[in-house]
Order: sequence, then structure tokens, then C-alpha cells
Amino acid sequence: MKVLVVIPARYASTRYPGKPLVELRGATGEARSLIQRSWDAAQGVTGVDRVAVATDDDRIKSAAEAFGAEVVMTSADCQNGTERCAEALDKLGGGYDIVVNLQGDAPLTPAWFIEDLVAGLSAHPVAEVATPVLRCDGRALNGLLNDRRQGRVGGTTAVFGADHNALFFSKEVIPYTGQEFDDADETPVFHHVGVYAYRPSALAAYPRWASGPLEHLEGLEQLRFLERGAHMLCVEVEARGRQFWELNNPQDVPKIEAMLAEMGHF
Repeated sequence: MKVLVVIPARYASTRYPGKPLVELRGATGEARSLIQRSWDAAQGVTGVDRVAVATDDDRIKSAAEAFGAEVVMTSADCQNGTERCAEALDKLGGGYDIVVNLQGDAPLTPAWFIEDLVAGLSAHPVAEVATPVLRCDGRALNGLLNDRRQGRVGGTTAVFGADHNALFFSKEVIPYTGQEFDDADETPVFHHVGVYAYRPSALAAYPRWASGPLEHLEGLEQLRFLERGAHMLCVEVEARGRQFWELNNPQDVPKIEAMLAEMGHF
């Protein structure tokens, strides 16, 4: 089985322009860009045959090539990371069984999240796409709720059926609980980890589909698959004591730096 990891990155983020080049400091105080830390995360994954950064911006290209990344230049017309991954796969050629989209704003993604994701998709031949979900403890859930109270879009949450087939994803905190949780409590809310594993056929079909109303309203690319009836598998992953957070807003920088320091990452 051949696995390709693509890290899509664009400069013109609506919420945080220039986000891939934002520098993050870790345990030693050394600063590395967000895109480099995402690249570093991909290098730690076993069973991967190739890793490439996909971008439409020369600044990101130059920065990525400077730390040794392979870069694929893609169109500025790509509407999201999945479309960018589809174009990157087309340019890199076929021969891959699974394509992983490791979004460039998730440098805290542990290697086992991606390894479990690939294993999950491999074990479910009916599934066309797979994505990880992480059960929130009280600390993580309270962080999500606090972001919404402050008018910020933080992490995405997921709900799925008994067969782990995805039902919906939202930037709101779903399902509603109406309870208070202490930091260490287990909660019924699942944080969607912004990583995807695709069958190449599903990835190739995606750009041909028009964006539907749910994708438009939520601003979540994976909803295009659900609106088209695609089978998306939610793979539950374990934190193993690690905190996970994506860089969505400038306010997330100190939070992620603190988590990097806690992990002992450079």
C-alpha cells in the first residue's frame, strides 16, 4: 500500500492572512514556521511513501524549500485544502492507494493519529474518506465553548453513528450537553481533527462537485462529501496525554506554543 501525504497551505487565509509563515516557539525557544512544524509532524509518521507541500504562493514555496520540503504549485482557484490535494495528486501522478491531507495549520497532530487513520480506511473498503475524531475532556470542551462565547471560531466538532459513519460536522459545539465538566472529565463531544485520508477516486471526484449549502454555511470542506452521500468514516483516536489544537486565529498562537513546550518539541 502506497501512501502520499499532502500538506495544503495558502497565504490568503480569511481569518489569518499569512498563517503558514507564522513562527511558533517550542520548548527551547527556537522559532519555526507553522508550515515547517506541520512538515515535521508528517516526517514522524510511519508507512508514508512521500510528503509534499501544496501551495499557490511563492512565499510559502520559498520557505518550504528552504527547510527541504518537496513543493507542488497549485492553482489559486482551489477553494479549499481538499481541492488543492486533488490537484497536487494529479500533478504528482498516480500509483497511490491512499492520499492523506495533513492541513498546514495542525502542527500538534501526533503521528499515531495519521497511522490510525490510514489503518482505519484500509480496514473499511466501503469507506471513501476517513477522518480522525478525538473525544474531548472537560479542558478541551471548555476551550471550544469559550471560543464560541468570545465570538471566535475555534475547533470543529463531529457527530457520527453507531457504525462510525459521519453524520455531521460543525463549528458550533455539538451535540449540546447543557452540563458543566471538570478539566479531566470525559465528555460526549468529539473534536474533529483536521486530517483526511482519501481513496484517490473520491479525491478526484471532489473538485467536480459543486459546493452545497451546508458546506457554504459552515465553511467546512468535508461536508461536500456528506452532501453527495459519500461514506466518510470517523476514526476515533487517543490523545495519550497530549493536547491537540489547530491554529485558527491569532489568539491560538500562545496556546499552541504552550502545548509545544509541554510536549518538549523543538
